[in-house]
Amino acid sequence: MKIFLDMVGCRLNQAEIEQMARQFRAQGHEIGASAAQADLVIINTCAVTSQAAADSRQKIRHAARAGAKEIIPTGCWTSLLPAEALVLPAVQRIVTNESKDRLVADLLGLPAEEFDTEPLSRAPLPGLRQRTRAFIKVQDGCDNACTFCVTTLARGSSRSRPAAEVLADIRAAVAGGAREIVLTGVHLGSWGQDFSKPQPLRDLVQFILAETDMPRLRLSSLEPWDLDEDFFSLWSDSRLMPHLHLPLQSGSASVLKRMLRKTTPESFLALVAAARVACPQVAITTDLIVGFPGETEAEFDETVRFLNEIQLAGGHVFTYSARPGTPAARLKNQLPLDIRKRRNAILREVLAVSSQNYRQQFVGQSLPVLWEASSELTERGWRIEGLSGNYLRVTAFAPAPRWNQVDIVRLNALAGEVMQGTIQKVDL
Repeated sequence: MKIFLDMVGCRLNQAEIEQMARQFRAQGHEIGASAAQADLVIINTCAVTSQAAADSRQKIRHAARAGAKEIIPTGCWTSLLPAEALVLPAVQRIVTNESKDRLVADLLGLPAEEFDTEPLSRAPLPGLRQRTRAFIKVQDGCDNACTFCVTTLARGSSRSRPAAEVLADIRAAVAGGAREIVLTGVHLGSWGQDFSKPQPLRDLVQFILAETDMPRLRLSSLEPWDLDEDFFSLWSDSRLMPHLHLPLQSGSASVLKRMLRKTTPESFLALVAAARVACPQVAITTDLIVGFPGETEAEFDETVRFLNEIQLAGGHVFTYSARPGTPAARLKNQLPLDIRKRRNAILREVLAVSSQNYRQQFVGQSLPVLWEASSELTERGWRIEGLSGNYLRVTAFAPAPRWNQVDIVRLNALAGEVMQGTIQKVDL
């Protein structure tokens, strides 16, 4: 059977479809590059925003129009609105998040234990979901109660994977040629807290670094209240990539309080300062929500001033959308869409300026770059593109494609959001 796997949303969804691919391959099935060529299509959906929910529905419809014989939606949107998913074209059944980890075993009529043996080496997914980096799921669910978030409803309470299981997946990725591992979860920083003997995330990171020779390890999104200054000592190992994504959501203390976020602008600022002392090159990015119910102009201005002060390396700005079932959807003073969109544009511009300031300081320096794509062949050679450890997007020219290779690159100039570089040393 040929299976096409696709997704909308976060790195965790990518990690999950990569795991499904390994399980299907272990049973002799083929992973295809498009829905048109597949006997079965599985789409891992998202519901974090109304746009993500719309994108999930669109993915399913596109697959049906491409000629997919059978589509199985899974993931957050499917779990929250199963009846809506079931009436979409070519959908004969759904799998909710509760059963997602058993999706392949149940579909093939096999016991779950069948997949407990040493996994096949990882092979990157074909098509648009191909990634050089291997996304490894270490945790699922969330016990936080942020008033805007629908993920807890869709994913349930926090659950950690044992370190030995995580290590097995990483070794499979290394055997498959992955040069970078990304640890991911809904609430990554809570890893280990649900064990009978609780462990901090630091233990898992140290374990992975000690037990593997993985050249590059990266952490996905971390809630700021899960970290302390000692956590940043992990970056003494150069294999841990100098990038932290710390969702803030607002620079206003009063808005954060209404969101039930367990942080304040002051504590966030102190955390960022500590990270920069421990790792001066670190890129710190964030998530922000604009137009949260009741957000006044004065509160929004607090966020603008805070961002101008903290000077982050980048971030994502989301226009607040009420998610059914969340406490924030029931709050009074839901703001008009035009106000939310205007504030979104302002914050994106503030982040664009600080992001350019961050990139500019690396012009003239040399950094390792993992090449992720090769485009057209030009008179100067193949134009290749990749990411540095601190998440700078870099382009250069090479005599041949360099996909999934790590080179030392001199960063010569900044063109928009992309660093233009010259390869100094190849094949690290």
